[in-house]
Amino acid sequence: MSETLRDLFGLDGQVAVVTGGTGVLCGQIAMGLAAAGAAVVVVGRDAERGAERVAAIEAAGGRAVFVAASATERADLEAVLATAVATYGQVDILVNGAGMNRATPFLDITDEEWDQILAVNLKSVKIACQVFGQYFLDHAIAGSIVNLGSMSGLTPLSRVFTYSVSKAAMHNLTQNLAREWAPRGIRVNALAPGFFPAEQNRKILTEDRVRSILGHTPMGRFGEADELVGATLLLASRRAGSFITGIVLPVDGGFAAMTI
Repeated sequence: MSETLRDLFGLDGQVAVVTGGTGVLCGQIAMGLAAAGAAVVVVGRDAERGAERVAAIEAAGGRAVFVAASATERADLEAVLATAVATYGQVDILVNGAGMNRATPFLDITDEEWDQILAVNLKSVKIACQVFGQYFLDHAIAGSIVNLGSMSGLTPLSRVFTYSVSKAAMHNLTQNLAREWAPRGIRVNALAPGFFPAEQNRKILTEDRVRSILGHTPMGRFGEADELVGATLLLASRRAGSFITGIVLPVDGGFAAMTI
């Protein structure tokens, strides 16, 4: 990396916490943050996959630790913060990436399913932003929070009613927090990925749906997980992203630009 690029996008000396870090998308984001110089705290529920992610980061020359936690449990996230500070001395970046999805017809959505998806996709962000936001405020840290939103939070997508609701609400929360904390130097943004095959959506990617998605995506393909890294570094960086807060940034192959 050239000196100019390192100055803009380098994260040397910073610490990033990534919830959902054992998954496909946030796993690659964790790898990218580590490659840019950050020490990474990978958060997830699967210890085996967490150990694999840490090993991959270390094999690439980065620093990482895994913390087993549920993103919907405040005590767990408080423990993640405590571990991060004890291990690396501080936290500078929070990536909220825990998520789930189900393709249930609207009239068949049970209260249990509704509550579960909203908990994983929205309540987890609320709790994490409270826990880490309070830490940033108490220690006068110019922290960056990056929430994993979705194109479905901007334009409702068929068959994913609860998921779309949760992401739309997350986008709204992102903008509210950005406005609230900007005077304290804390930036809050969201990524809105287009279609990236991952565990939570593979079951709904039927042949007909794939054809419809690609027909509505000008680039004519799905995204690759590592194609989220650049946008994340922009939003996380104190230099490149210094005047960026309150945005929902599409990374979608042109999906949002397509009409007919």
